[in-house]
Amino acid sequence: MSSSDIFIGETIGTAILILLGGGVCAAVTLKASKARNAGWLAITFGWGFAVLTAVYTSAPLSGAHLNPAVTLALAIKDGDWSNVPYYWGGQLLGAMIGATLVWVVYYGQFQAHLTDSEIVGGPGAQATKAAEAQEAEAGPVLGVFSTGPEIRNAVMNLATEIIGTIVLVLAVLTQGLNDKGNGLGTLGALITALVVVSIGLSLGGPTGYAINPARDLGPRIVHALLPLPNKGGSDWGYAWIPVVGPLVGGAIAAGIYNVAFA
Repeated sequence: MSSSDIFIGETIGTAILILLGGGVCAAVTLKASKARNAGWLAITFGWGFAVLTAVYTSAPLSGAHLNPAVTLALAIKDGDWSNVPYYWGGQLLGAMIGATLVWVVYYGQFQAHLTDSEIVGGPGAQATKAAEAQEAEAGPVLGVFSTGPEIRNAVMNLATEIIGTIVLVLAVLTQGLNDKGNGLGTLGALITALVVVSIGLSLGGPTGYAINPARDLGPRIVHALLPLPNKGGSDWGYAWIPVVGPLVGGAIAAGIYNVAFA
């Protein structure tokens, strides 16, 4: 694979991942959406199908890492770091493109949601200090773009992201362990998608399971830049956790693989 193929493949694949994954979050969250309040099952399966579609689409070009933690783990496993910048650059750009497309698709719903007095408060509404602090951290639609904790504790939140990413990356790495040693081919996309659904159902409750630095950081940047009315804060104080946690988890998973499986 050439560096241009890698960059283009990761950009396209990650854009599809975030368009469909962020799209299901928008569908469940926003007023005037037919899927509003569809619940956690819809979100977890929506993200799983997003992974499936993105992997099948981008695999011929880049191998479909779609996640800086996966790229890091494979670099540690194989000792080849030459293409890491192309993977990471494509993943971040693709995530930002995908998040922007979610805004385009749900533009009317964003406007309706963020101008509704039940959501943002009516004219002259008196916000409490606690509400103002919460809005500064995470606005009412930030969850469409990026993740956030239910209980804000840096150590617990970081541990959750590390553990979830270890599960994901170990599943990705061990898919190559068959009789021929050449991976599971297209079946790997389905397996990875189901692993993501499993992580979401079992481990996603505390933090929203970013398990992918680009998936969280790229859309968070877009949230900060988009002209959304009453959008509130982008919660930059938390933003390092879904970046550092998955990278640490990916590195640990690569170490486990090299010790136990290689």
